[in-house]
Amino acid sequence: MYYIIYGFLYLLSLLPLRILFLFSDLAHLIVYRLSGYRKNIVMQNLTIAFPEKSEAEKERIASRFYRHFTDTFIETIKLISASPAFMKKHYRANAEIFDSLYAAGKKCQIHLGHNFNWELANVAMPLMMPYKLLTVYAPIKNKTFDRLFRKIRSRTGATLLPANNMSQAIVPYRNQQYMLALVADQNPGIPSKGYWLNFFGRPTPFVKGPEKGARANDAAVVFVHFTQPRRGYYEAHFELATSDPLSLPETQLTRNYIQYLERVIRAHPDMWLWSHRRWKHEWKPEYGPIM
Repeated sequence: MYYIIYGFLYLLSLLPLRILFLFSDLAHLIVYRLSGYRKNIVMQNLTIAFPEKSEAEKERIASRFYRHFTDTFIETIKLISASPAFMKKHYRANAEIFDSLYAAGKKCQIHLGHNFNWELANVAMPLMMPYKLLTVYAPIKNKTFDRLFRKIRSRTGATLLPANNMSQAIVPYRNQQYMLALVADQNPGIPSKGYWLNFFGRPTPFVKGPEKGARANDAAVVFVHFTQPRRGYYEAHFELATSDPLSLPETQLTRNYIQYLERVIRAHPDMWLWSHRRWKHEWKPEYGPIM
């Protein structure tokens, strides 16, 4: 089954991106207009984040979000056969920040959110960075699609670390210089185990792992978000958060990241993944203080 699906998608990926976007246009119509996939969650999230916006404004953000959502799937199919030249053309970045960190012998962590298009970023970054890229990923239950996504995500040299076994998977690299890419806007599996902070004015739990890992490994931390100058083209914007995480009080790095994340979402609201339940947990006193 894997080879059948891979073969079909490979042939599909050979089409020009402008043709593939016709499929995305159709998917946008189905997912947003007809089926309303998770639209109630999207609109609830937008209401929490932007109570000052009108229904019409939130609908416009939602429509653009679904456009990015369907485009991401189409662009991911394109990555099956895309050349390095294609990736470099469609993904630009101010990557010079990593040259000095690498020269200084620093390990590095990248903290990003569910910001479109993270799949393209994952395969393009190894082509322009001096670091070995380690990417934490959530294994997919369907073995065929898990194998397919692992192949796509690792085709330019990224090493994938399963999120459910990351502490063991990273051991072979602990004495090397690496760049570890972490999607840091995740909900913790157990709310009481996270850092609780105000995010868009509402108490929200965030995973502790990114900050704890940076402190334990004395890794420089770089925040990143992506913008889209035009359809199919992305720019990464890297910002050095700290080259010395141990110099910061505990939780400060996470608080800085949350402030950064909220700032970039407000600037580009359609570029964030609104279809996941960011505010599904309610704070309880037994979870500890809101930091």
